[in-house]
Amino acid sequence: MARCTFLGLGVMGFPMAGHLAGAGHEVTVWNRTARKAADWAGRHPGKSAETVEAAVGDADFVLMCLGDDPDVRRVAEHAIPAMKPGAVLIDHTTASAELARELDVQARDAGIGFVDAPVSGGQAGAESGQLTIMCGGEADTFAAAEPVMDSYAKAISLIGPAGSGQLAKMVNQICIAGIVQGLSEGLHFAQRAGLDPALVIGAISKGAAQSWQMENRWETMVAGKFDYGFAIDWMRKDLRITLDEARRNGATLPVAAQVDQFYADVQAMGGNRWDTSSLIARLERPGGGSKA
Repeated sequence: MARCTFLGLGVMGFPMAGHLAGAGHEVTVWNRTARKAADWAGRHPGKSAETVEAAVGDADFVLMCLGDDPDVRRVAEHAIPAMKPGAVLIDHTTASAELARELDVQARDAGIGFVDAPVSGGQAGAESGQLTIMCGGEADTFAAAEPVMDSYAKAISLIGPAGSGQLAKMVNQICIAGIVQGLSEGLHFAQRAGLDPALVIGAISKGAAQSWQMENRWETMVAGKFDYGFAIDWMRKDLRITLDEARRNGATLPVAAQVDQFYADVQAMGGNRWDTSSLIARLERPGGGSKA
């Protein structure tokens, strides 16, 4: 068992830190809003700290799950200098690959290890401890960190050097964007054609069209319920990072760019906090989406 510190107790970090404590690790938590850290400590074995520096000082592993690049930079500025030599910093935030490489250099200079480790699986995966984690970093650092991350993961993969985990997460979001838009259009078409969506999904989900999104979201999409996972605001943040990276590496992402704009339409409908499956709402609104 290890001494672990978890920085950031949002909808992902709160349950992830809980799984660490449940696995027997000695856990200290910190959150920008101290009340949430105190709430976590009241529900789990572990303690809260008032400052980042106090939280990380004796930790073997420091784990972060924050919002965006500026949040990570701000917290890392306090965490890295205060960590003990030989400790490992694990960043579960979905952030830029450029930032991951920056943190890797800073960590090396401070005598600590670093792994960029964005996650997939959403709030449900965090709560059930069934996240998929894509990692970038040195093999020996990853090997040390993997047993800790296993507390809340069903699959953990080392993709390559620092930044590779973030790049793999971008691939994940590119694929999800296309799948959710395709599923939205399919369900929209089925309803307009007078078909029973349940019968259609029952048939096509046994073939090549099958996906996690289809299995888990078609019913709530048809019902217009969009509070089951990852919010559009966060998906657009991820797609912004992805499209920025594509401009740097020369990748062509026409579908991802188009779906990003479709999500902007849903935001304009007031759906900022709806989950990513709400693309169908854009098609069902008066006037519908783009014409075929």
